[in-house]
Amino acid sequence: GHIFSGLRSLKDGKQEFLHGHTNNVSCVTVSKSGRYIASGQVTFMGFKKRAIHARLQLHKAKVEGLAFSPNDKYLVSLGEQDDGSIVVWNLESKEVICGSPASAHSAGHCLTIDGTMRVWELDLPNRKIQPTECQTGQLKRIVNCIEIPDDDLFFYCGTTSGDILKVNLKARLLNTVPLVFLVQGVNTLKVLKSGDILVGSGDGMFTLCSGPNFNTIKLSWRGLTSIAVRGEGHQFFAGTEIYRLGYTDFKEELIATSHNSAVNDVAFPFGSSELFATCSQDDIRVWHAETSKELLRLSVPNMSCNALDFMIDGHSIISAWNDGKIRVFAPETGRAMLVIHNAHSMGVTAITGTRDCKRIISGGGEGQVRVWEILQGCPWLIETMKEHKATITSIKIKSNDKECVTARSDGACIIWDLVRFVRNQMVLYEIITSGTDRKIGYWEVYDGSAIRELEGSLSAHLTGRAAPCHWYSTLYIGFVGGEERLVKVWDYSEGELTHVGVGHSGSITSVKISTNNRSMVSTSVDGAVLRWRYPQPSSP
Repeated sequence: GHIFSGLRSLKDGKQEFLHGHTNNVSCVTVSKSGRYIASGQVTFMGFKKRAIHARLQLHKAKVEGLAFSPNDKYLVSLGEQDDGSIVVWNLESKEVICGSPASAHSAGHCLTIDGTMRVWELDLPNRKIQPTECQTGQLKRIVNCIEIPDDDLFFYCGTTSGDILKVNLKARLLNTVPLVFLVQGVNTLKVLKSGDILVGSGDGMFTLCSGPNFNTIKLSWRGLTSIAVRGEGHQFFAGTEIYRLGYTDFKEELIATSHNSAVNDVAFPFGSSELFATCSQDDIRVWHAETSKELLRLSVPNMSCNALDFMIDGHSIISAWNDGKIRVFAPETGRAMLVIHNAHSMGVTAITGTRDCKRIISGGGEGQVRVWEILQGCPWLIETMKEHKATITSIKIKSNDKECVTARSDGACIIWDLVRFVRNQMVLYEIITSGTDRKIGYWEVYDGSAIRELEGSLSAHLTGRAAPCHWYSTLYIGFVGGEERLVKVWDYSEGELTHVGVGHSGSITSVKISTNNRSMVSTSVDGAVLRWRYPQPSSP
């Protein structure tokens, strides 16, 4: 399989990928000793310690939660609603000890281990687990997360209502009146040895509760989903975007960021591989390639950026958005330089700039291709070309700015004359049933005839968009992405597959090579951005 968990060094930031899953990883946990990592997926789960220690298959669908026993002897896993079971595994023998339905039907769907306020006792000799319901009186809450301190006297529950419930573990009774202070719910919490509680909320707030005192800091515009404590609690980490905080000064340091939804496109500045930009729901991000640090974020809330490009002079980033607008930003400051309203009626889906930096060519969901001229900061619509009958997915301009080729979602491409604004050639490379033919084609520019056809994938459909890759006397058309989640490189002259890159956990949405041929970046629907060594992209 090609679905990955990842390790990242705190010292130098280097990453290592653990592979073995065959579907998306749904949860990850680390044993108290640090010896084991357990990861669960949609169809089955397995644990990893660089090499796979065991692959355990029992749950019918998604693994909702995982937890190690403090002594590293047992692992508990929780199946999702279609499964509804809680299972105890023996780590030494790698076998099931016992299992049981996680909750009564009246209790609802179990979200986390013990998420329906049940305490389970393991009867190892008889290979059974027995639950006891916790008594909370009239109080009814949906529990997001649970934390048990080392003394085992109480456990704490974070709820969707923003409460933290303190429950007596032995008596199974609610001990204190719930503390209400987080509007969008408690997503995650950790109890320190000092008794202080770290809380991450759905509105991106990170809070240290020390007795009656609260120290709160706004870390993210997204909700915090996890907290990890380092050492004795002198330092801790919070995600989704990863922040490092100190216990004494509570000062935050952003150490890693990532997209939280599908990455739609990637672009390099002309002649450089030091920087690149990616776009997704809500924003465009500019990255430093060598360090993977986010340098700039251009936010447009509640909108999705479908495509982007750097103008060749490097003075602007042009972008295509689903609200039908073209937005132009300054790449150094993020300042909005220009907005073209109503550029396309069904969203702007493809965009590029001419070599002379005077024109922008855009494509839309309705299939139209439009040429815009930028005069003294004002956009003028020069021409609309209407022969496409499906969404425009990609545009490439010839180096002399006199021709461009546009690709549409069904695989057909048109070569346009940008002087007379008429069609020169059409390449009817239709994809049957969303890419089931799995082909990559070479086409003669002069008359649109097929020269060569390559097998893009032997085992999976190519689900990405058609992309004109190179201009020579021939036009090379590839189809990025696919269910294989592999990045493939072919030799242009010989048409031979030369390299295969393994690293993506979701279908690939775009692949770009820097114009100086020193770096390649690919993106996928799970929010991943991977940078590869080029032309030897053997590992990310």
